[in-house]
Amino acid sequence: MSIAVVGVNHRTAPLEVRERFAHAPREVPASLQRVLSAGAGGGVLLSTCNRTEFYLAEPSDSTAETVWAILGERLGAGRNASEYGYFQRDRAAVRHLYRVSAGLDSMILGESQIQGQVREAWEASRPQAGPVLHRLFQSALLVGARVRSETALGSGAASAPSAAVALADKIFSRLAGRSALVLGAGDMAELAAGCLVSEGVRVTLVANRSYERARAIADQLGARALTLDEAWEHFATADIVLSSTAAPHAVVTWERVAPAIGRRGGRPLCILDLAVPRDVEPAVGQLENVFLYDIDDLQAVAAHAAAERHQEVPAAERIVSDEVERFWAWYGGLAVVPVLKEFRGRLDDVRAAELERALKRLPHLSPEDRAQVEQFSHALLNKFLHPPTIALKQAAQAGRGYGLLESLKKLFGLERPDGS
Repeated sequence: MSIAVVGVNHRTAPLEVRERFAHAPREVPASLQRVLSAGAGGGVLLSTCNRTEFYLAEPSDSTAETVWAILGERLGAGRNASEYGYFQRDRAAVRHLYRVSAGLDSMILGESQIQGQVREAWEASRPQAGPVLHRLFQSALLVGARVRSETALGSGAASAPSAAVALADKIFSRLAGRSALVLGAGDMAELAAGCLVSEGVRVTLVANRSYERARAIADQLGARALTLDEAWEHFATADIVLSSTAAPHAVVTWERVAPAIGRRGGRPLCILDLAVPRDVEPAVGQLENVFLYDIDDLQAVAAHAAAERHQEVPAAERIVSDEVERFWAWYGGLAVVPVLKEFRGRLDDVRAAELERALKRLPHLSPEDRAQVEQFSHALLNKFLHPPTIALKQAAQAGRGYGLLESLKKLFGLERPDGS
């Protein structure tokens, strides 16, 4: 029995590689089926913008090669996917997943979205997961919940997009139900828009120089696409404007938006400028009830939160370590039970055969005496089996049971013809 993780993340592969490895939900079953056909006993595929990881139960020698082949096909031109990735087994694989679920392995330390992504991966992979990975992913979600409830690792805003949400939250008593206009359709705009949506904000409009790019993002968010020139009048109705274009100069000028803002009737408008160079003229922030934050404001909030989060890492790592030991105790016992059962059964067969042979040579014994001899044989066998049984269970719980189990199989001929 074994558990492994094979994959890549933001530390081992650049974005242009990670985006090729990413799996849409509809692609997950086929990739997992290939892994199972290569000999794995179960599989779960976790695929986000920052990682693509195959979690495997009882992988065969060829399983990792199959994973790298699946990913390599997405790179094309005979490129080797394994140079971007990692392979971890058993305790290390369990610890890796727990750290992922807790937000300790994220690009943004402590970010909360990953726990939902772990849950979605588990649910999407249920038909192929198998009982061990079901238990592993259930426990990983509990680890993430423990870290977030018992530490402050997930508090504050540790990135510019999440800081933008935190600042918008200060302007309005409640973000849920507010409407947002997004200017730009790059990665930063998309990420920040996702953060707003996660807080219940409705992104109703996405504007960009390229209408087609605006429409691609708008379709994902259930919004309407616009060109930038069509966006200015909507400053009269939006509650939040999120701007992150790639323009070399300010596109949100006083002349373009002052008339629309004048029609707001004093309602607050939060403008979040994530662009470098800045998208929004400072003069816009002087308009009535306009709250303008630029990237320096957002990064200052994020840096303060990140420093606080780093202080929580040791406490979070202790929770992870405790839960790894808890899972490994269960998993180690799972491996021991069938081997011990077969071991006891094999020795009991020997006991019964030797007892029968002995009793044939003692025909003068009464039924009561024969019963006493049989009881003695059972008691003697139990005495012999008790110390190795306890030792194996303790070794398994401590993570050292596999070596002893393999020795036991070889010493007593418990190995199956297929070598398992």
